[in-house]
Amino acid sequence: MRTFHPRRGRLGTRQHDALDRLWPTYGLVVPPGPTTAPPPAEPPTPLDLGTLFGRRAPVVLEIGFGMGDATAEMAAADPGRDYLGVEVHTPGIANLLSLVERLGLTNVRIARGDALDLLRHQLPPDRLDAIHVFFPDPWPKPRHHKRRLIQPAHVALLRSRLAPGGVLHCATDWAEYAEAMLSTLTADPGLVNMFPDYAPRPAGRPVTKFERRATRADRPAFDLIFRRR
Repeated sequence: MRTFHPRRGRLGTRQHDALDRLWPTYGLVVPPGPTTAPPPAEPPTPLDLGTLFGRRAPVVLEIGFGMGDATAEMAAADPGRDYLGVEVHTPGIANLLSLVERLGLTNVRIARGDALDLLRHQLPPDRLDAIHVFFPDPWPKPRHHKRRLIQPAHVALLRSRLAPGGVLHCATDWAEYAEAMLSTLTADPGLVNMFPDYAPRPAGRPVTKFERRATRADRPAFDLIFRRR
């Protein structure tokens, strides 16, 4: 069951050029797992993150980076860590590739596909320094809540890929989803909230277009920052 809306978007000449030139260096395709397609003939090969980035460094997983502006800004300000962004929106992938080239970033790689397939089948346990889930689809209708990314089984998977002491940082502008996130994350026995409830807005989290849109609609953003025990 998908936790995201597939989105369509046209690619401009610059975006096509970025994909053609830069994808072989910075990109990887997430093979669909048995939950989203018939099982492949062979299971996906687990990622060696050290080989992927060309060094051994802490890795941050960015789930659903949109157009990639925030990911590029964080990676540029945090050169000691590597950023693996996963997204399904092709124009966003192309835009992030362009930003990587323009900013000269060496600590960004991009995975195209379902983040849950990446987590289940390719990312090793106990490896990630942080996971960012910024403004995921809130699926506001009650009948669609089962599609939300932050729910108990998915949180257990996310937590298992964090190294001990690793951080799961979520943000949303939907108050009801924020309450559900807080309840779900608090209930996970392997996570501990770093704040009494919601976190103050971290200075290091760039303002995303979703957050700007929420601000115009008078919807505050809620940050939740939990650490793996």
